[in-house]
Amino acid sequence: MAAPGLGARAALVVAGCSGGGADDDSGSAGIRAWLPSRVLELVFSYLELLELQSCTLVCKHWYCSLQGDENSEVWQSLCARSLAGEALCTHILCNLPSYKAKVRAFQHAFSTNDCSRNVYIKKNGFTSHQNPIAQSTDGARTKIGFSEGHHAWEVWWEGPLGTVAVIGIATKRAPMQCQGYVALLGSDEQSWGWNLVDNNLLHNGDVNGSFPQCNNAPKYQIGERIRVILDMEDKTLASERGYEFLVVAFRELPKACLYPAVSAVNGNIEVTLVYLGKPLDG
Repeated sequence: MAAPGLGARAALVVAGCSGGGADDDSGSAGIRAWLPSRVLELVFSYLELLELQSCTLVCKHWYCSLQGDENSEVWQSLCARSLAGEALCTHILCNLPSYKAKVRAFQHAFSTNDCSRNVYIKKNGFTSHQNPIAQSTDGARTKIGFSEGHHAWEVWWEGPLGTVAVIGIATKRAPMQCQGYVALLGSDEQSWGWNLVDNNLLHNGDVNGSFPQCNNAPKYQIGERIRVILDMEDKTLASERGYEFLVVAFRELPKACLYPAVSAVNGNIEVTLVYLGKPLDG
């Protein structure tokens, strides 16, 4: 077990070595250059994510030490401190290849402060649970949205879907709760959704066609993982089921910050969302 205050002392060591620049006469630039990677790894293992992000900007040596091995002691330690044991010991993160990917997924998980008052995020940090409230549609949105880049995440449902169970994206302005049983996600111009119950695409209160676009499309099976792919360069939203690409669901998305989101009507339904990072197809 680490001695009390060792994390704080490690932070001070890092701070002492990160000052100055290429023309610094204090000797800190030299210290940065010769500190062995193993020593840096031990020091970095006591720092939090924001501190590590700052360390990557200090010099190329520090950047390579942090970015080279995504299963290093640094990321393993941060993962153990940040994530609940339930998330690490179950199948929830089984498709993530490294400790760094698990930390990143937690940063992009559902927000406890940005969901319906009838929804709470379970202790594992990735699953939303909807309380059984009559005549209420409730949603949850992630902590971080996207305005650029390519992103993928997995969503799956546990329990009966009810009449409406929608996955998709929303801006920060989209509501996460309303009265009655409706397709909340996709009900206005601030959100886009796929209702897994009837396979309809929804936006601005309108049905934009069926999805997937095939005859006798299979119904969603409880526990089945759906992969959602957001391309903010081409402004499209697509999905995969069982690693089968289901074509693009929405095009001409706005130039805005868009958040992964879900909405449901059935009480005690649980929805898990795990951010995967950049999709394999680029």
